[in-house]
Amino acid sequence: MELRPIVKRPNYHFEYKYERKETKEGRGFSLGEIKEAKLTLPQAKKLNIRIDKRRKSVHKENVDALVKYVESINKKQEEKSNSGGKKQ
Repeated sequence: MELRPIVKRPNYHFEYKYERKETKEGRGFSLGEIKEAKLTLPQAKKLNIRIDKRRKSVHKENVDALVKYVESINKKQEEKSNSGGKKQ
């Protein structure tokens, strides 16, 4: 599962002929988002979470996505450890 952050597009002062989306997929999560999800930088790298050191903003949606992703990984690891111990 690839985890990608959502970032806001720059605000331009001229008008487009078409409707422009407000958000887009970003390069990686900001350091602030990783810290709010209670992860360290080495932990995030170990979980193959993309990191964008240039970003300074913290979006709640991204923090929620990180927390949900870490919980799902922890559940998978617990299931593996529980099922592995019961085999005889």
